[in-house]
Amino acid sequence: MSPTAEWVPAMREALDEARAALATDDVPIGAVVVDADGVVVGRGRNRREADADPTGHAEVVALREAAAVRGAWRLTGCTLVVTLEPCTMCAGALVLSRVDRLVFACFDDKAGAVGSLWDVVRDRRLNHRPEVVTGVLADESSALLLEFFAHHRSAP
Repeated sequence: MSPTAEWVPAMREALDEARAALATDDVPIGAVVVDADGVVVGRGRNRREADADPTGHAEVVALREAAAVRGAWRLTGCTLVVTLEPCTMCAGALVLSRVDRLVFACFDDKAGAVGSLWDVVRDRRLNHRPEVVTGVLADESSALLLEFFAHHRSAP
């Protein structure tokens, strides 16, 4: 099994969250937090439009839910699985939450902070650096985003 294959089921759940964001006209990005036993303890989708909240990114929503479920802000032993490379805010949040691993589908050349524009999660000056796995269902995630933005650019 490839190193990314084990994360396909969780990424499918994150993609389901991303598709659900379309109902509120939010950018289709989804995330799940999985504990060490493989149980989803947090789910999130972009909610900036739905909640008029600039921090309503899928990753932040999922991390908040996971912390509430676990009753602790430290998410040690958990993995954050997200459909798009996190931005600087979300990369900072996942470092501060102490997740063990970040898994994401596709890179974000315009705002990515895990290798594209910045590399917040691997900055040696920070006290926590999660493992990073990339490319899980990247084509499917990219297609969803491209379709969303093509539709929005053609709308009157």
